[in-house]
Amino acid sequence: MLYYLFEYLDKNFNIPGAGVFQYISFRALGSTVLSLFIAATYGKTIINFLRKKQMGENIRDLGLAGQMEKAGTPTMGGFIILASLLIPVILFAKLTNVYIVLLIITALWTGMIGFIDDYLKKFKNNKDGLHGRFKIVGQVGLGLIVGITLSFNDNVRIRIYDKPLLSSNLGEIQRYRDIIHPTVTTIPFTKNNEFDYKALLFGLPEEYTWIIYTIVAIFIITAVSNGANITDGIDGLAAGVSGIIALTLGVLAYLSGNTKFSQYLNIMYIPNSGELVIFCAAFIGACVGFLWYNAYPAQVFMGDTGSLMLGGVIAVVALAIRKEWLIPIMCGIFIAENLSVILQVSYFKYTKNKYGEGRRIFLMSPLHHHYQKKGIHESKIVTRFWIVGIILAIMTLATLKLR
Repeated sequence: MLYYLFEYLDKNFNIPGAGVFQYISFRALGSTVLSLFIAATYGKTIINFLRKKQMGENIRDLGLAGQMEKAGTPTMGGFIILASLLIPVILFAKLTNVYIVLLIITALWTGMIGFIDDYLKKFKNNKDGLHGRFKIVGQVGLGLIVGITLSFNDNVRIRIYDKPLLSSNLGEIQRYRDIIHPTVTTIPFTKNNEFDYKALLFGLPEEYTWIIYTIVAIFIITAVSNGANITDGIDGLAAGVSGIIALTLGVLAYLSGNTKFSQYLNIMYIPNSGELVIFCAAFIGACVGFLWYNAYPAQVFMGDTGSLMLGGVIAVVALAIRKEWLIPIMCGIFIAENLSVILQVSYFKYTKNKYGEGRRIFLMSPLHHHYQKKGIHESKIVTRFWIVGIILAIMTLATLKLR
């Protein structure tokens, strides 16, 4: 909204300084500062409101050190993240941008799924909350919206230049062609760094490519959203890891939306994707601001309202900038947490059928609880997971040149 206001003032009244809102870097900085301010300033008010409404977390005794001391800590703190994310985005981003619209829908959609889950747990005395199948239905629905939009919207395109931008041809007019409804994506460690989903058709007509892409979108959104949800098990872990991933996505969005950088790095240029930098900047500010209250010892938990939203947003940003195949590296912690649960449950069932008693790979799953069972303090676990997250972020960015 502020973008359109200052654009109008600049064009019609030539007010000094109004044109600064044309710069993505300025609006990204503004969205970060505002999201931090909202989370840090109004977070306490939201926490007090949740406490007044008796939104304390019901803790199951899993035999973990310090676990029962957290009973009664307000949950549904994901509203802090949602508010401090969406308000700056609405103010600073171009609301006609297809990617921004998709991400606002994603944040509200996944936040609503999480809210229903938290509500059922707290007010309906349903310890399991929203049944898993209904969560999956909601995530599949979002995946359909995202997959179909990115496949058919005319504003979704990639731009290919006839020749790369070099120091010798800086002054020349560059010729290019836009590919509308692109079917290509980025794949790491390959020579041309691209993969076309048409390769998965196996003889079917090309017009069916959108079905393949939508299936991939559904899988990625479901996997990453649930991965973030599982990771949210100890103070500060999910918010910190998500902030690191958001910073990585912000850098990738900036490079993909910048003509010069995209050509220099020989990555696909995606017109209008630079606007996602504003969203990622607000996302980072929201995560850091939430950490002010969620760091050990936590004054509030994000609940599924926050964790499902974090994962959903990360997945859709990656899909929008055609970097979804970097998720196994970039979101490695989410993947590891997911796999630890799958392996634990599968191995337990297998050994119970074979030997008559279930055996475990980990002391407890998800993975962070395994380290808690080994006697490592949760604050040290969180710090080490953050360090791993930073290493994975560096590896993700390195794939742009490692081919």
